[in-house]
Amino acid sequence: MATDEDDTTGMHPLGMRAVLDKLCDGDPDDQLVLRDLAGGLGRSAFGVLLLVAALLAFLPPGVAGAVSGPLAVLVGLQLLLLREHPWLPAFVARRGPQRKTLVRLDRAGDRWFRWLERLIRPRLTIVIDHPLATVFTGLLLVLLGILLALPIPFTNYIFAGLLLLYALALLERDGALMLISWAAGLVAIYVFGAVSGNLAAMLWAWVAALG
Repeated sequence: MATDEDDTTGMHPLGMRAVLDKLCDGDPDDQLVLRDLAGGLGRSAFGVLLLVAALLAFLPPGVAGAVSGPLAVLVGLQLLLLREHPWLPAFVARRGPQRKTLVRLDRAGDRWFRWLERLIRPRLTIVIDHPLATVFTGLLLVLLGILLALPIPFTNYIFAGLLLLYALALLERDGALMLISWAAGLVAIYVFGAVSGNLAAMLWAWVAALG
């Protein structure tokens, strides 16, 4: 298990179970502020933020679109820029879920998390560490985050599952899982975006709505 010193340096990335235990340990009524979650973890913080986005995406669609989608886009953009540490704007950094929400999601998915733990492990780490691979991962996360944020019916669980794969690949440094995530992400982007011919129009409408 990583020590506090390891977490601070970011040289020993936290695994999925360690992250979930840290998130769920404490007063259930506490708010988990994203700034605190990302602080002091180095590159592991990208995986932590993406894991939070993935878990919240399993909540009702309104929550998924308003929180998880933009957070996934923000993580993706910073991977595109090859940042070593995540940056969060103040209005995002001071927000976050209540711990009891993540505890509930952790308990609901415990069986699946334990199954995944037996499959994922550090391997093919060049797919995680190579700059071009990181840029490609960031691009896919931006597109998936946009699609999650858009009001496409009955898709939040699909995108939640996809974000979870990316988060686990980053946290566990599993390049094989990242390759699977790339393939699944490209299929989802094609099916829900390009094949309908409406991705650009939906993106423009979403950006206009933000303004």
